[in-house]
Amino acid sequence: MVRVKHLLLIVVVGILFSCRSGEEVSDLPRPYHNLRFEKLPEVWDEALPLGNGLTGALIWQKEGKLRIAIDRADLWDLRPVEEFKSPDHSYQFICDQVLKKKDIAPIQRLIDDRTKYDAAPTKIPAGAIEFNIASLGKVKNVSLDLTSAVCTILWENGAKARIFVSANEKGGRFFFENLPDTLSPELITPLYEENDTELDYQPGVNKLTALGYKRGKVERINAGTLLYRQQGWGDVSYEIALKWKSPSGRSLEGEYCVTSKGTWYSEKEGALECMRQTMSSNFDSSLAMHKHWWREYWMKSFISLPDTLLEKQWYLEMYKFAAASRKGAPPICLQAVWTADNGQTPPWRGDFHSDLNTQLSYWAGYTSNHLEESSVFTDWLWKIKENAEAFTRQFYGVEGLNVPCIATLTGEPIGGWSPYSHSPSTAGWLSHHFYLQWKYSMDTDFLKNRAYPWIKEVAQYFENISVRGENGERQLPLSTSPEINDNRIDAWFQKTTNYDLANIRLTYTVAREMAEALGLNEEAGYWVRQLSEWPKPAVNESGLMIAPGKAQTESHRHFSHLLSFHPFGLIDVSKGNGNIDLILRSIKNVEMLGTDWWTGYTYAWLANMKARVFEGDDVVRNLHIFIKAFCSPNSFHLNGDQLKAGYSQFTYRPFTLEGNFACAAAIQEMLLQSHTGVIKVFPALSTKWEDVSFRHLRAMGAFLVSASYEGGKIVSITVESEKGGLMKLNNPFTDKITERKMEAGETITFTNKFPMGK
Repeated sequence: MVRVKHLLLIVVVGILFSCRSGEEVSDLPRPYHNLRFEKLPEVWDEALPLGNGLTGALIWQKEGKLRIAIDRADLWDLRPVEEFKSPDHSYQFICDQVLKKKDIAPIQRLIDDRTKYDAAPTKIPAGAIEFNIASLGKVKNVSLDLTSAVCTILWENGAKARIFVSANEKGGRFFFENLPDTLSPELITPLYEENDTELDYQPGVNKLTALGYKRGKVERINAGTLLYRQQGWGDVSYEIALKWKSPSGRSLEGEYCVTSKGTWYSEKEGALECMRQTMSSNFDSSLAMHKHWWREYWMKSFISLPDTLLEKQWYLEMYKFAAASRKGAPPICLQAVWTADNGQTPPWRGDFHSDLNTQLSYWAGYTSNHLEESSVFTDWLWKIKENAEAFTRQFYGVEGLNVPCIATLTGEPIGGWSPYSHSPSTAGWLSHHFYLQWKYSMDTDFLKNRAYPWIKEVAQYFENISVRGENGERQLPLSTSPEINDNRIDAWFQKTTNYDLANIRLTYTVAREMAEALGLNEEAGYWVRQLSEWPKPAVNESGLMIAPGKAQTESHRHFSHLLSFHPFGLIDVSKGNGNIDLILRSIKNVEMLGTDWWTGYTYAWLANMKARVFEGDDVVRNLHIFIKAFCSPNSFHLNGDQLKAGYSQFTYRPFTLEGNFACAAAIQEMLLQSHTGVIKVFPALSTKWEDVSFRHLRAMGAFLVSASYEGGKIVSITVESEKGGLMKLNNPFTDKITERKMEAGETITFTNKFPMGK
């Protein structure tokens, strides 16, 4: 009889969670999560950001005018790097220069120096729409509502503007009401040619004028329609269509659409025709569809924290994630759909930096239950696969798959510091995202047709590029650890670094697991044997080293030597006391060396590591520093210490996004971990937190987990299985691992009253 009551309780609780996920308004972002300002931002990187993955907008005030800076993710100058056509552009050339000639200068001239004077390849901006708002008087407040992704501007005279980039359409919308006088928009072209405008130049950042474009023409189609056409390099061009009308004289309604030609993501039609075909007839109908999309997005997961700063930041990061990563569009690059609006090419050309930036940008997508948005990354990696294979043959001289660490939209190498721009193991870290996409979704088609084929080629590349060391173990001919020793000759290591080794060992480890899942036991055994031929990580009394004979002895922003611990989990606290000691020593060492040369993402990455060792108070401390010192008022990660409070000697402000999404990932790691195959709920909460809850965070194995923590104790845990399979839970009510074979669609609830679930 007790058994029956227990089962009924489980069913009822499961139904309640199901209803709540579809209907509960409180699951949406709350008003205090929104961005709110008393005036329009006057700097582009403090603007209010809008986006749908393909089209982006920044709302700010420039020289007294309201400005909608427009971006499109596939707008790139893709001219080839002439230097890279040289036969010297090869891994062998680097090996010869470093190992035999002891002279890195020819490498720098070939790969690095060109970036000082050559503005391309690079991401480029689209243009802007401006409104002369002088007659509207003083702004009362400006807000970005996260629930609806709508920017609203209120003036003291009662005028109001609403602006959004449509989640469902190709462009953006604006609507002004209660206007004291007529208002008309202007279509502003980027500064591809010099004029008398004063530009806010930054050292080391190129002017748009260096690209050599002739500024495109703005054509007036009729009284309420403008069309701007801009030719880029080669076959790439784009158009912006702008339409508006004033129904009452005191209102202004408009829409804009930006299309491209000559890229993987281009439309067949131009901007005017695309607008006609894909955008609804009026502001209200477009807004209704747009709001519905965002509501569905927010219903995927929910968190509630007693720390309102962290809670707000998580919602801001997940807002930016959806605004920047969307199916059918390119993945998140350094600035995603918010390219610099200052007459310059973006910081670091806005490229696809895969020494950590692209990878960290997708950490938050999996556990937050936004797999569709996270799959955009592996979609792109698959799209560039053929180009990466050609690069591997040309540069490394072997078959298999590696990826240029600094790449264009099409996966072609750009250059930069050669020790990381031409890293010999980039594809290993990128393989981790194929693994994560599979493990969190348990999508067997993805495993069979994309994840395993990709990783198999990477594994074959590592076998082909490796040589035998003196002790018979495999090693790379030359190895690196991103940004360690900057761009000096000693940035190339003769013994395989822990960074490269982690990428290699991760690749073989997951190749084995994938092969076994596909029933390819012979291939799985082959990967096991390959793995056994590589050395173990180099360690000393301070923990994980950079490479054999090279300890971490100075402050550095990049934790490349700790990759095997986080994010890979090849070394994890769950694997025994020896691992625990090694991890704690390694973390202590980077902290003792100080934060002089950290950037914002360093704090966010350390927070993730602290969560993995269950030190919640340190997670909170590091994330608070990140948010307060390294983020713009609009939440953008600005890399340097903006408070100039001693958190770093870097006090500059180039905007990139990886720190933002690493921050969100760290918050999720406090609430749920599953990287070991065992679900851990609330593993790293702050000791000061009393009440915490979350709904539908995703665990590996395609399990959706909801849980509540009240009065300092875990009250309930609900696990829903999407695909079926063995569920393992670190059960806080029994202090044991609970294992259950679950069916697809089945839900189990654990409480302190019924600790074993069913």
